[in-house]
Amino acid sequence: MQLVVARIGRAHGIKGEVTVEVRTDEPELRLGPGAVLLTDPASAGPLTIESGKVHSGKLLLRFEGVRDRNAAEALRNTLLIAEIDPEELPEEEDEYYDHQLMDLDVVLADGTEIGRITEISHLPSQDLFIVERPDGTELMIPFVSSIVTEIDLEEQRAVIDPPPGLIDDRAEIASSRDAEDDESGDDA
Repeated sequence: MQLVVARIGRAHGIKGEVTVEVRTDEPELRLGPGAVLLTDPASAGPLTIESGKVHSGKLLLRFEGVRDRNAAEALRNTLLIAEIDPEELPEEEDEYYDHQLMDLDVVLADGTEIGRITEISHLPSQDLFIVERPDGTELMIPFVSSIVTEIDLEEQRAVIDPPPGLIDDRAEIASSRDAEDDESGDDA
């Protein structure tokens, strides 16, 4: 099974290093020296990691055979893909690989069906479940513990406790202006 573990960013310096946007919770395992990664587009790889380091909060990688800025810049926006055993599980108990979450049924605590996870979007601040509803519309559900309260892989479901307005139009709207109007008693 294949797992996207990073996206190559811009070149760093003149000796072939690149910045990478990490897309795995286990970069030390997936992006260490000697790792051989497939690429998307496939024509860019496979790439073997020669070395890596953290600089100013960003991971920098150097690949075998990539020796200058031009070669590094040519790799920009390439996805790095690791081949993993489908039975392998993340080290932490509350972590999941994307393939484990795809196609899970999304339900409320009372069992009300919301939809099915069709995609997982990895954003800098948080991950989002893209959920297809039975009527064909899509919802975006933040994958945070306060909203996604349970992942049950045996039952193939994700239980959510959404705030008002996330899955329906019944949002509770409150503003300071409404509070001022109520306090003043003016009907004008």
